[in-house]
Amino acid sequence: MAQTVTQTQPEMSVQEAETVTLSCTYDTSESDYYLFWYKQPPSRQMILVIRQEAYKQQNATENRFSVNFQKAAKSFSLKISDSQLGDAAMYFCAYRSAQ
Repeated sequence: MAQTVTQTQPEMSVQEAETVTLSCTYDTSESDYYLFWYKQPPSRQMILVIRQEAYKQQNATENRFSVNFQKAAKSFSLKISDSQLGDAAMYFCAYRSAQ
């Protein structure tokens, strides 16, 4: 069964210390899975930012990064608070089955 993950936002320009939210939606028929946000700085490897387990009701947080996970809506957004120069990167959301 193929799963799909969709990001629709174009390039964003953000000032330091601002808060930004990146949106992601996905489609799956499974009930147990993991969702991830990765960032890829210029000319660098992919770096895991945050992970959310589908069975957890509480939204994951990691330092200045937090997610808004809406399982029923199949939505998984990333909020970056107090943005810094080091946050400049391409961001990707990803899905992985727990099976």
